[in-house]
Amino acid sequence: MKLRYLLTQCTDDGIGKYNSIEYDEDLYKSHGFCKGNDRNIRGPALHIDCSHVSLVPILSIDRVPCVRCLLWPTQAADWPTRHRNYGWPDSATVDCVVSNGCDVVGAVHRQCRQHEWTRRYQHRLSFSRAEIILINSWMPVQQIIHHMLRYFVKTERLTECADNSEAGTLSNYHIKILMLWACELKPRNWWTENLNLVRSCVELLQTLSVWLSNACCPHYFVNNCNLISDSLDVGRMTSKLIPIDEEYLSTWLVNNYIKQCAKLCPENVSRLFDDVSTRQKLENAVSEVAVWKSNSFLWDIQKLVTNAEYRISGDVSLFSLTWRSCAYWMNEYAKRDKHFSVFYSAFALLHVACKISRNGFSDELVDILSTILGPNSSQCCSVLSLLETEPNTSELVELLQKYAVEHLTTY
Repeated sequence: MKLRYLLTQCTDDGIGKYNSIEYDEDLYKSHGFCKGNDRNIRGPALHIDCSHVSLVPILSIDRVPCVRCLLWPTQAADWPTRHRNYGWPDSATVDCVVSNGCDVVGAVHRQCRQHEWTRRYQHRLSFSRAEIILINSWMPVQQIIHHMLRYFVKTERLTECADNSEAGTLSNYHIKILMLWACELKPRNWWTENLNLVRSCVELLQTLSVWLSNACCPHYFVNNCNLISDSLDVGRMTSKLIPIDEEYLSTWLVNNYIKQCAKLCPENVSRLFDDVSTRQKLENAVSEVAVWKSNSFLWDIQKLVTNAEYRISGDVSLFSLTWRSCAYWMNEYAKRDKHFSVFYSAFALLHVACKISRNGFSDELVDILSTILGPNSSQCCSVLSLLETEPNTSELVELLQKYAVEHLTTY
């Protein structure tokens, strides 16, 4: 049995795209993700920087060895049926979460890290699959607020990060739990009517402050599970959170977020933020950013397409092509845009044609072609029919080249 891994991807759009996949070890290695200089340990996860090696625009991957649990755990038995006043998550989402089960991962409690046996063998339930399904059901405004909260608490050194190893800090998981509870307990109009992102963030930070003061952060799935441990420096964190109001957070976001983002703009736009002493000046500066972004959108799309085409053509040739890798990457590209999946299929067909012309046909290539063309497609049936008649190599190569051109035509 091959070792399974749960991977959580972070994409370059930053908001609205979360994904988890299962990999086996051979497929994982075949796509060049095991680069020594790109890896570091984060709890039970191996964090891998993929910004320069991945085939799709993924910034990073967290690789977590796990044991898949197909049954919904008894520890969270009450979650699917508990009463929800505002209909989130809806019944279809709940059913999807439960049917996906959970995972068991090797994670050691902070207080047990000095014990030799528990450090090696202690495990916990992971609800990452469930969380990803729920987060992907959020409205855009909920995802934006989640992003804002994470950025604030990380910048203020209230959560663990690469340069903050203090034991008494929160984790990003606490912020995720805060948002999951808020999405369930607040009505839809709280998020959409009279929208004020700063006001919403302030209210949620105050909720977090209450949790810290009471030393109680309820787990979203498991009853009677408190996510605030004795190691947290509750006093320091609450002292930072309690004074926060809309004026404070608005000023903080302008100085620490908006101005930082503006540095990515051309100089004639970014320098407008040198003086945002009035609301009108700030609105004018932000409007110029929106205009610049709109004008550069087509150029960004062109760069994205060119980059995707370059990586597809290069990586299909460099790395081992299997039916598993074909199925995975065709599916991943389809999530971004169906045309990328078509482009991948075309290059994969040309790659198979090249292998046949050099080494002849093999049974392994049947599975690859069935995956690319679709096992019940007319093109796949034509290839299989040709194989039954003992075709010469050139005839088969010519047919695959024809199908590749047809794919590129639709692209």
